[in-house]
Amino acid sequence: MKTVLLTILVFGVIITLHELGHFAFCKLFGVRVNEFSFGMGPRLLGWGKGETQYSIRLLPIGGYVAMEGEDEESRDGRAFCNRPPWQRFLILFAGAGMNLLLGLALLGVSTSQMDLLGTNVVARMDEGAATASYLQSGDRIVEVNGYNTPNYNDVVFQLIRDEDGVVDLTVLRGGDLTMTGWERLLARFGLGEKDPGEEVSLTVPFQMEDAGNGQRTLKIDFVFYGAEPTLGNSVVYTFQWTVSTVKQVWYSLLDIVTGRFGLSQLSGPVGTATVIQQASDQGLRSLVILVAYITINVGVFNLLPVPALDGGRMFFLLVGMLFRRPIPAKYEAYINAAGMVLLLAFVAVVTFSDIAKLLAGP
Repeated sequence: MKTVLLTILVFGVIITLHELGHFAFCKLFGVRVNEFSFGMGPRLLGWGKGETQYSIRLLPIGGYVAMEGEDEESRDGRAFCNRPPWQRFLILFAGAGMNLLLGLALLGVSTSQMDLLGTNVVARMDEGAATASYLQSGDRIVEVNGYNTPNYNDVVFQLIRDEDGVVDLTVLRGGDLTMTGWERLLARFGLGEKDPGEEVSLTVPFQMEDAGNGQRTLKIDFVFYGAEPTLGNSVVYTFQWTVSTVKQVWYSLLDIVTGRFGLSQLSGPVGTATVIQQASDQGLRSLVILVAYITINVGVFNLLPVPALDGGRMFFLLVGMLFRRPIPAKYEAYINAAGMVLLLAFVAVVTFSDIAKLLAGP
């Protein structure tokens, strides 16, 4: 029961803030809202205030803001379809924007509790480290397998993402370790007084470990330097962590589309509930980080150009702006309805996979 309530609370906050983003921008631009709903399916509770009906529905797996003229033509001057394209675009983006802002805020809270902030600079090797013949203390890892890694989170993610344990690294060696990201950027253009170091390309073999479920993962056998937190570098670290998390979501989605990872490695509502419970057992900070990751995932996913998602609607809007002729609302509604069916089917498949994994046990 605790897991169920905690999961409903987490998703309730994430969904409500998402819909509040849409709702707030509707009010800002004078768009008429017919219904604000938390949840999907049959209506459990409802009340009216002014022109808007507020609803709580049976399934806490989503929500919506029903705008006048959203899926059909309307003669109402306050209808969504009659607002300027840039206003409609911002209304659609606002939901995901609220999710990303919530993630930023939660990661900021977590950062404020850290004794040291991670960097992309190697401090020392573990005893018997496989990488000791290649890396040196003070090396700043700026690329992993061709991906830019300007901060600690990017380095760790790209290393873990590697499949065979043989990693192409680009490091800055012998440079000033006190350089900030801004100072390193200036140094690329020959500006600034500090030396960023010599750029060295390496092909480094790492040890691989069994991660379970037939998967193997790379073992990071060295320790990164930690920076003493200040107000300035904590703010920078929070923004970098948020951007890094957005990139992680994007790369993970690409890995699924390209077949690098299978659907069995995805988690739906059931699997997510289990992870939420595990994080809460580890303490409040672990739960805060997990909720930040979930809300950023929701924000990025909603911006994908997929029918039924906000990103799909934004895509149709951009196409209409490009060709100076809006896509007829009824056709867009048909496409979005089909997309919703496919999306719900996808959620069902992943949920059954979650249940099968739970029944199978560890």
